[in-house]
Formats: sequence, structure tokens, C-alpha cells
Amino acid sequence: MFLSELQHEEKIAFIELAHRVASVDGCLTPAKEIILEEYATEMNIEDYQLQHLLMEEALAYFGCERSKHIALTELLRLIFADGVYRTGERNSVELIKKYFDMDANEYNSFRDWIAKIKELQNTND
Repeated sequence: MFLSELQHEEKIAFIELAHRVASVDGCLTPAKEIILEEYATEMNIEDYQLQHLLMEEALAYFGCERSKHIALTELLRLIFADGVYRTGERNSVELIKKYFDMDANEYNSFRDWIAKIKELQNTND
């Protein structure tokens, strides 16, 4: 939704994070593959070749709160795309929350917002 607002370095970091999170449990579902393609298109980086950054390396690129919020929102959308919240995804979220210095209430607000968006999308299908 807001990925085009990220700086170029943040876009690269985000796509690295997204690919890592999408396949963290060794299960890259078709729903997640579609979203990853949408992300690359939205950010105009379709030809980007993954460098396989570690999560901590990629997270370091997000300095301002708005960029962190954009990244978290889209990563949650990706994580919940297939309706399964796996252990690796849960661990990734915990690392992101810690790295972005996000408290439980703030995180819950983002999670709930993504759940509502997913619910709205499902009613249109």
C-alpha cells in the first residue's frame, strides 16, 4: 500500500526481509509468491537480485518511524496471507518488534488492522 514511499535503500531492505520472512519455515506458498511479486512491482524493483541479507542487516535500513510502520504492516500482510502463523514467522515478528522498539500495544494495533483488511478482502472473493 505504501511501499512506494520508502527510500530506495529501504525498498531493497524490505524486499530482502519479505523474501526471508515468506520462506522462513521453508514453506513459500503461492499466496506469498503473489504478494512478493506485487511488492516488487509496487516498488519498481522487479529486476532486483536478492543478496540474502540477514534480517538484522535489512532491519538496520529503517530509521524513521513511518518507514518502520510501512515495513511492519506489509510484512504482517505477507505473514498472514496463507492463514497460518508458523513458528519461524512468529520468531521473525518478535525480532522485528524488538529491532523497531515496538511495544505490544502498538504491535497489536498493526496486527488487528491487517486482520481487518484481510477480512475485507475475503468478503470480496
